[in-house]
Amino acid sequence: MTPTLTAEFAARTATDRKSVHFLNVTILGRRGNPQATNCGKEGNFLKLSKMPAYSCPWCGDHIHPMVGTPFTLSRTPLQKWFYAIYLFTASRHGVPAKELQRQLGVTYKCAWRMGHEIRKYMAKVDGNFPLGGTVEADETMVGGKRMGKRGRGAAGKTVVFGMVAREGDVMTQVVPNVRRKTLLPIIEANVVKGAALKTDELPSYRTITGKGYRHETVNHGRGEYVRGKIHTNTIEGFWSQLKRSITGTHVHVSGKHLPKYLGEFEFRYNMRKAPDLMFPALLGAF
Repeated sequence: MTPTLTAEFAARTATDRKSVHFLNVTILGRRGNPQATNCGKEGNFLKLSKMPAYSCPWCGDHIHPMVGTPFTLSRTPLQKWFYAIYLFTASRHGVPAKELQRQLGVTYKCAWRMGHEIRKYMAKVDGNFPLGGTVEADETMVGGKRMGKRGRGAAGKTVVFGMVAREGDVMTQVVPNVRRKTLLPIIEANVVKGAALKTDELPSYRTITGKGYRHETVNHGRGEYVRGKIHTNTIEGFWSQLKRSITGTHVHVSGKHLPKYLGEFEFRYNMRKAPDLMFPALLGAF
């Protein structure tokens, strides 16, 4: 454990038995006297010796604190899971599997799996909420080889669509293409009617005004990037951070696993105003 984590946390999760109790009592809010689902009585549940579970002293009903968490069925000590989650919240650019392997002292395969489980969990905790106010929408391509002057080619690339509310949250989604029938339903499902929508000149956005949005564009093809308050600089800044992090930390991310990385970076971006709450938020969401 690093000095950044409190000595109290380290002491309370030093063994797997302590970690399970920490998960049960501190994270899940069970104060040592949960109500059994079978008998309805209250009492101090007993920790089972051969499995990470608790048993009701009255009817023998079991409570399994790890069910529904990223470490369900995992044999990796819980303290290592907690520390791995902390590493993800302490980094701006993500944590590669090799770094997890080095920090945790586990195999590369184990570290790789842990990383993906944590990314999926970060995306689940982040969720998607309707975007309102001034919303920027843009599409980009991640990975593969750059094709053409504007990098619009798709050789090995994965298409990603994103929207961000200025001073608010971001949401992204891997899409098969940037056609109107693909992008407009995503906008309608995630942006409140009446919002001010800012995009580039992509033809797919042209009919969005008829869907109940105030739509304005900048023409990147003509070298126009800002016209007053009309721009897509916020979402493009997110793309830039995402791509720099993938290139610098992970080198390459396949299209198959890209949604998990997007969820991770969405969570980190959406918690940017309270970075010290990232770790407590992930633990508290169990």
